[in-house]
Amino acid sequence: MTTALPSTMCYLNGSFMPLSEAKVSVLDRGFIFGDGIYEVVPVYGRRLFRFDEHMARLERSLAKLRIVNPYSRAEWLARIRPLVAALGDQHGADDQLVYIEITRGVALRDHVMPEGVAPTVFMMVNEMKPPTAEQRHHGVACVTARDFRWERGDIKSISLLGNVLARQISADAGAVETIMFRDGYLTEAASCNVWVVHEGALLGPPRSEQVLEGIRVELLRELCLEVGVAYNLRPIPEADVLSADEVMLSSATKEILPVTRIDGDPVGHGALRGKPGPVYARLYEAYQRAKALQAT
Repeated sequence: MTTALPSTMCYLNGSFMPLSEAKVSVLDRGFIFGDGIYEVVPVYGRRLFRFDEHMARLERSLAKLRIVNPYSRAEWLARIRPLVAALGDQHGADDQLVYIEITRGVALRDHVMPEGVAPTVFMMVNEMKPPTAEQRHHGVACVTARDFRWERGDIKSISLLGNVLARQISADAGAVETIMFRDGYLTEAASCNVWVVHEGALLGPPRSEQVLEGIRVELLRELCLEVGVAYNLRPIPEADVLSADEVMLSSATKEILPVTRIDGDPVGHGALRGKPGPVYARLYEAYQRAKALQAT
């Protein structure tokens, strides 16, 4: 069964058009090799959240692939804002996600990076679908798996087959995410960063080539400073995740979300076992304040 594409406005290589009419060449290196990068920028009340941070990561990913950034930040904004306005006006969606994809461009198939090729630039917007009130109140279930993806997780690559396979593991189990470990240490989930709480401190894996530096990594450091929660990035053994006081996910869509079951077992200890914890509650409230203050 073929699903009809929506007619919402998108952007492709200099032109705005209905999404249903956007087309790229079969020789685009994004299609042939997955040779490109992407970003997802959240929008609240039609205002972009942490836009500069998302653009900085986009630039880092492009540099690692030796693709020239086609636009300045002002030029990106000039192209994104009409998409946000159109979706808001046509569908009443004030909270959105902006998807940006840049591939190396169109060239005859060859593994070697071609020179002098214009990048393909594509953008679309979708209404944001945040976690439900029930998920926030009760927390969500996750499963664990070995991190079998490639070792350049620091690049926000459109080559996401490993992530797709990892996410399907949790989907098949009726869980929200797959928390992954490499050589016995926490890396991340299929589409989220993962955090644990031990003795009141928020802990995440250290920056490395194996972990994508989520935009919320720095944001949560700022929020921890605001609410008086200790924060540290360090190697986290699998046993520390499974014995944590609290476990959380963070991403553009989930913001920060409590995990209350892992592989069927409840997270936490004592009266809060299997329930969202106090550190999550403080950080979630701080996150909501940040949304109101930091949107562009």
